[in-house]
Parts: sequence; structure tokens; C-alpha cells
Amino acid sequence: MASLYDRFVLPKLLKCACSAKPMMKQRAKVVPKAEGHVLELGIGMGLNLGFYDADKVQSVTGVDPAPELRTIAEAAPRDPRLTVRVDDGTAEALPFADGAFDCVVCTFTLCSVHTPAAALAEAKRVLKPGGRFLYCEHGLAPDPGVAKWQRRIEPVWKRLAGGCHLTRPVTSAIQAAGFRVERQDSMFVPGTPRFAGWNEWGEATT
Repeated sequence: MASLYDRFVLPKLLKCACSAKPMMKQRAKVVPKAEGHVLELGIGMGLNLGFYDADKVQSVTGVDPAPELRTIAEAAPRDPRLTVRVDDGTAEALPFADGAFDCVVCTFTLCSVHTPAAALAEAKRVLKPGGRFLYCEHGLAPDPGVAKWQRRIEPVWKRLAGGCHLTRPVTSAIQAAGFRVERQDSMFVPGTPRFAGWNEWGEATT
């Protein structure tokens, strides 16, 4: 059972952090590229829903293990033409058939899943051949000084931020899962602490 902190405090902290203007700008670089039947890993509060292009997207299915966040996602603003379904589920064990989706969207999710390799394997499994994986994630910084602080801060950060890790690799992990990365960009997101601000985003295919 979720603690009182997880049920009442954490959603407010996540909303404050994840809906900040710099983070929303990063989402806007990735989500509008989605097409067809889309699966969103860790839909959380539905912050991406407003960025989907209803002219290109036939449906969005989101999964998240947190009932408090799913409730918020259900009511999140989106184009009224967009068909959205929000399911209980974890990225490591998706309740969908092989090749069920044209596109998987993963934003600020790999940092908090229990096993990133398993989540990426599942994303690859449910994508059609040639399907697209769109990602935008924060992770281990290439700057040794920043990375040192990330390792120091991470144990406390994980407890406060719902299991969020600071030191996980992003693009290299996606490549290790068997995806072909076709485009990748990275930077320290302006207006965020450097220990949590290293961001990598891009597009990959199966």
C-alpha cells in the first residue's frame, strides 16, 4: 500500500517539477512526432497529452502503476479528438500483445522504473516492425564533476522523488536494448539544477 507521502505529497512535488516550463519545452520537442497507435510508458499525470497531434495519432494508451497519478492523467487537458486510455501497468511487464503499437513515447520515465533494460525490452516487443521509440530522459551527465555530485545526491533523491535515479545512462541503454537510434540530442536543461538537468532526447526504431 502506498504511504501517505506517496499518495498526497509526492504527486504535488512531481507536478511542480515535471510541469516546469523548461521540462514542458523538452516534451514539446518529442511528443508531437508520435503517429498511429501510441503507447506512453509512465503516463504519470498526463503532462504529454496536450502535445499529441490528433491529426496523426489514432489513439494513445498510457500505463502507470500509481493510481493517484492515473486519476490526474484521466482529466489532463488534450485535443478532444484524441482517443486516450489510461491503464494500470508497469513498463517492465506491459499487458499488450507483441507488435500492438506503431509508436512508444517515453519521457522522464526510465529514471524511475525498477529495471530499465526490462522496460526497454518490453517497449521493443510491443512495437510493430519498424516502429518508433520517441524518448526524452534525464540521466547520467558526461561532466565528471556533475556526475560525482549525482552519485552523492542520488540515495536521498530517490527517497524524496518516487524512486527517481540521477545516474542512469539514456541513449546508450536504448541502443543496448536493440533499438537503432536515428536521431539524438542532449544538453543541460536551462533553469534546472545541473545534477538533475542532463537531458537526452531522440528517435529510435526497432
